[in-house]
Amino acid sequence: MTNTIVVSVSNLAKKREADVSPGSFIRSAARATFSAYRRVPVRWRLAGGSAALTCVILASFAAIVGALADGQVRDAFLESMNTTFQNLPQNVAPVQVKHGATECEGNLIDLAFTDSAQIRLFDNYGDTLCSSAVNAHGRPVNDPQLMPPPGIGTGSTVTYGEAGQEVFARWISWGPINHGWLLYARPLSQIDQTVSRIRVFLVLGVLGGAILALLAGLYVARRAMRPISELSEVAREIELTRDPTRRIPHPEARDEVSELARTLEGMLASLAAARADTEAALTRQREFVADASHELRTPLTSVLANLELLADELAGEQAESAKSALRSTRRMRRLVGDLLLLARADARREAPQRPTDLAEVLRDAAGELGPVAEDHELTVFPGPAVVDANRDEVHRLILNLLENALNHTAPGTAIRARTALAGASAVLIVEDEGPGIPADLRERVFDRFVRGHGDGGRGTGLGLAIVRAVADSHRAEVTLTSPAVTGGAGGTRFEIRFPAVAQAPTSAQPGAPEPVVVPGAQTSTTTGRTIGRRLRRS
Repeated sequence: MTNTIVVSVSNLAKKREADVSPGSFIRSAARATFSAYRRVPVRWRLAGGSAALTCVILASFAAIVGALADGQVRDAFLESMNTTFQNLPQNVAPVQVKHGATECEGNLIDLAFTDSAQIRLFDNYGDTLCSSAVNAHGRPVNDPQLMPPPGIGTGSTVTYGEAGQEVFARWISWGPINHGWLLYARPLSQIDQTVSRIRVFLVLGVLGGAILALLAGLYVARRAMRPISELSEVAREIELTRDPTRRIPHPEARDEVSELARTLEGMLASLAAARADTEAALTRQREFVADASHELRTPLTSVLANLELLADELAGEQAESAKSALRSTRRMRRLVGDLLLLARADARREAPQRPTDLAEVLRDAAGELGPVAEDHELTVFPGPAVVDANRDEVHRLILNLLENALNHTAPGTAIRARTALAGASAVLIVEDEGPGIPADLRERVFDRFVRGHGDGGRGTGLGLAIVRAVADSHRAEVTLTSPAVTGGAGGTRFEIRFPAVAQAPTSAQPGAPEPVVVPGAQTSTTTGRTIGRRLRRS
């Protein structure tokens, strides 16, 4: 068992070593570099590639030119030295003076200063006889130190390098018995400086050419990519306007970009045709649903009236069957009415609107729900709020909001509804202290056929969809929040803001409860039990 563990640990160590091997590191670096390169914009890749290629070509040319220039400069330097050195013995003019001493009649300092050179005349023992360098007393000195070749020369020119100098030396004679070495030296730094200047100019030329190639590549790439940019702008406009009939610009050249433009234009034309066909089919479907729903209302009303008569006249099981059929028919009539309203909204069929007081509609809706609100504390604050609206549709909106609160809250839950004016808006608020709407349903609670978890299968999922449709047809804004009285712990609050058409008095009636959200509105309070009793007495 121990051996097995040791082998496993060894294998794991070898695997880790293999993972961090140089080959693996190089592959990872190559992948990272390629990934970074692919994220660079196309115009920069084109311009960078052009600049890199230009830089390689210019660098190769500069290397060749530099090598040739180096050779030419050195050859010219040596040729200049050789020409000067050939005439140097006559210019130096060494002569023998009294006591066997040697002096040079030529001005060596001037001769040397012309080319920053050094001139030396050595005897056959290596002593300095004449020099372009002298001390304070005017005596010749060997500084910088230059040494003549060893031995006796043959009269030919000898070249060598010493102390950073290029030296030309020749064995010469003067007088009857005097011989020695004449040296002419120039610093090699002159060649190095000239070559360095040439190299600097070549490097600057390479860099300048690469930069110009980069700028030219960017300019050319931008002009080449301009048709693509125009296509992108048109595509963004189509995205914003959702209008596939916009014309796609075509480049003058018949190239890949032009082919792309034609392909996009053909695709948009096909999409526009498909969209037109779909919209036509949807329009026909909406009109059919609206017409069918409208036509179904008359026979359903007749069936409902006959079932009500049968339910009143029959007894026993037949009466129960008639009442069951009556409930189903009422449910069907409600569903047909909902579908008719939504179909008219989809088909943009607006019902006639006239000034309507939301307070009166709220009272009627609350009175209609009185019998089913016995177990809830339904309170209404009907403050005057006149809007341009279709009364039946607004009645359906308020009725759906109140029914939504009744169906999704427990018995005994407080439900409040109010209407009031707030500036240029007429506000309708329906709120409850129930469990609230789950977070996963808040975004789609106004969609069609969406039901809450506590619905119990009683609703059709169209109530709040009708609320949104009616609000949109009346240019109203619907907001879903939690009521302030619950402190954010639960409950549901629907607020609908209609454009108001007239201001109403804002003084509250004596003894009336003060509105919670919109202070100053005229209010009254009615509970569900009171509404039910009033309905039964009537």
